[in-house]
Amino acid sequence: MNGDCLFNAGRLFLIQKLHKMQLPETTTDNDLLSKITTFINETGIACRAGKIPGSTFLPGVMIQNGCIIYDAMQLKHPGDLLHEAGHLAMLLAEHRAQANGADNISGDLDAGAAEMGAIAWSWAAKEHLGIAPELLSHAEGYKGDSENMINNFNSGRYFGVPILQWLGMTMDPYPRLLAKDNAYPKMIRWLRQG
Repeated sequence: MNGDCLFNAGRLFLIQKLHKMQLPETTTDNDLLSKITTFINETGIACRAGKIPGSTFLPGVMIQNGCIIYDAMQLKHPGDLLHEAGHLAMLLAEHRAQANGADNISGDLDAGAAEMGAIAWSWAAKEHLGIAPELLSHAEGYKGDSENMINNFNSGRYFGVPILQWLGMTMDPYPRLLAKDNAYPKMIRWLRQG
């Protein structure tokens, strides 16, 4: 992993404090952005502000050497950071460190399974953070099907959860009659082990 993305606890605390001071005034929801980036960093995935030259698949978001870099001036939807973190979270540590751009974020997983798993991971993160589903699944994302996705997840019709179960990150949410402390959308762990 490159040195820019290696954080020890002291540097992480300082960087989180600096993020709050460096956010531009044009960012309309600094608290949301801070809440999301703090959470991502606390999971063990590096997430930091930086300048992003040119356009990216998700406006204002780039993955470089396993680190999520966001440009608050270009970032349209802070919830997109959670989705990208979901991709990185499912990777083995060695694959995570090598993840760059939008094309190299599946590691040893099938691309379709990785995408569905990232959606399920980001929904669990949304639940954990207590943010509105529309901030995660916005109208410009998910090929225009965000409302349907929100309706399905709100109704307990989850997809992508089996990949998270297989990776040991959560437990099956069904049957609902069994009390499970770590049943989806709760997570056993936010990062893949092994």
